Amino acid sequence: MNALRAKLTVLLLGLAMAGSVSAADNLWLGFKAGTLGLGLEATWRPLPWFDIRAGANSFDYDDDGSQAGVNYNATLHLETYYATLNFRFPLSPFRVTAGAFSNGNELQMVSMDSPSFDIGGVPFTQDEVGILRSTTFFEDVAPYLGFGYDFNVFGKVGLNLDIGVLWQGEPSVTLTADGLLASDPTFMAALEAERLEIEAEFEDFKAFPVLSLGFSFNFF
Repeated sequence: MNALRAKLTVLLLGLAMAGSVSAADNLWLGFKAGTLGLGLEATWRPLPWFDIRAGANSFDYDDDGSQAGVNYNATLHLETYYATLNFRFPLSPFRVTAGAFSNGNELQMVSMDSPSFDIGGVPFTQDEVGILRSTTFFEDVAPYLGFGYDFNVFGKVGLNLDIGVLWQGEPSVTLTADGLLASDPTFMAALEAERLEIEAEFEDFKAFPVLSLGFSFNFF
């Protein structure tokens, strides 16, 4: 989180400097919430039909469930920062958005206790497997395409809606075990088959849906 705050600070300072060169009422600061978590955003509007936005999102969702036949405690860790270009339609709140995200989203899983595990189609005991730990992550840089609506009152308070898709790329999965057979060749082959099965199950996450609602303010 400290690194994320530092990156966001640089982005906000950059936009603030750019905004100070232009008209003061072109710089907006705000917060948002949505499928990428909670976020902060700065907007610079150099032209009536065009703006540049930069910000960051972060949140952790905790859940449990089954993946590839094993029950896990899971945390979906969301962490992104971004810059977008927005083309605004004249006399309309509608806009089209394109940009790039630095993508730190990942899914962390730890297996629940169980008398036995089916790993890669092969049964093993709890002692043989130990604890399974898995992390699923995606490309470091992800393109974004979407659209949105911006409404404001007297040029001071704004309401923003964003809808789009973050293209995270193919998932990469790690899977480790610390049981009695952790270094056994037969078990390691079964563990690799299990890892590939988890990776296939997370294919749908390569296109992450983005929906957010935000409020922005012009303090100048």
